[in-house]
Formats: sequence, structure tokens, C-alpha cells
Amino acid sequence: MVVEIAPSMLAADCSRLGDECRSIAEAGAHRVHWDVMDGVFVPNLTFGPDVVAACRPLVDLPFEAHLMVVKPDELAPLYVEAGCETVLIHAETCPHLHRSLDAISETGARCGVVINPHTPASSISEVIGMIDEVLVMTVNPGFGGQRYIASVESKIAAVRAMIDASGRDIDLEVDGGITAATAPAAVAAGANVLVAGSAVFGHSEGPAIAIKELVSSV
Repeated sequence: MVVEIAPSMLAADCSRLGDECRSIAEAGAHRVHWDVMDGVFVPNLTFGPDVVAACRPLVDLPFEAHLMVVKPDELAPLYVEAGCETVLIHAETCPHLHRSLDAISETGARCGVVINPHTPASSISEVIGMIDEVLVMTVNPGFGGQRYIASVESKIAAVRAMIDASGRDIDLEVDGGITAATAPAAVAAGANVLVAGSAVFGHSEGPAIAIKELVSSV
């Protein structure tokens, strides 16, 4: 299994986001992860679609938008227009999850569903046949630099079993507290995409060494 690294722009230097995108592309990242927060579903406010669109021409890496928002149906198409190839929405914010995922797929983007640490894997069982990605949060969303919740690994394994049983090519991504120390267990549980923010942008030797360490750790 090839493990991909998706640096989270939440940990980047916001005064130079374009340069940060270039730096992780040159460092060997596989995709760019935009943590979009609305100040309601989670406490912080982060990147609007105009910010994402401004960075889109600078690198060839796929962009994915992780919408930590209470109104994903309204915002999802804006991030597709901004250049995101994948849009991830929280099961916790979607009363009509099938419809919300269908709407993303109809734009031509890949669609994915996110579940928080307390949300059971079973909550996505009815949509596994229509998604391209599952993101299992290994911290509670809203802040970078949190401690990895190891107990979520059993849920990662449950989601991996669900994916394998579906026979579909679905990415299983994890986000929160991912470092060279925690990545091996997440991958062993079934993850194939690692979102890493502080571990990449906060590494004393730079993103290239950070990504190399993450890849070699698994």
C-alpha cells in the first residue's frame, strides 16, 4: 500500500501561503489539505475559497477541502470552483448525507465523509458505496497541534474493513496528531493517507525532511 502525505495548511505560515504550497510540493507531498473552519461547528475561522483559489495556480498537487462547517451544502461548490479536486464533509453536520455527497459528485469533484473521534464507523455504512474517501479524525477538530487519540485506531480498522468489503477504491485518511511516532499505528490500522500539519511545517529541518520521516516511519 502506498501511503500519501497531505500537509495541512492550517499549520502553514498564513502570511506566505503560496510559498508554503510550493515548499511542500518540492518536499514530496502528495496533496494539499485545506482545513476550512467556520467559527460555528469549530471555534476557529480559516481559509475562504478566494484564498484557496489564489494558491491553486502555484502547484500541480491535488487540493482537498475539509469542510468543518455547519452549512457544507452551501460552501462545497465554492471550494470546487476554487480548484479543490476533493471535498470532505462531516457526517455530524449533514442531516441528508446522501444528498450532500451527491451534490459534490455532480460538480465533478471527489466526495468524502469525515467522522469525529466520538462518531461510530457505522454512521457511514449507508454511504460507503458513493464516496471516494473517508477521513477519520484522530483529534477533535478545530485546532492544530493536538495530541493523537490512539483509541481511534480501532475505528480506523473498522472503516478499513468496511472499505475492503465494498470492493471499492476508497482512500482512508487520518487527521490529527500525526507524526513519525503516531503514523505507523494509524497505517497499521488501515489508513493510506496521512494529514500532518505541525509535524510538517513545524519541523526544525523543514518540510522535506519531515515528509521523508513520515514516509519512512510506515
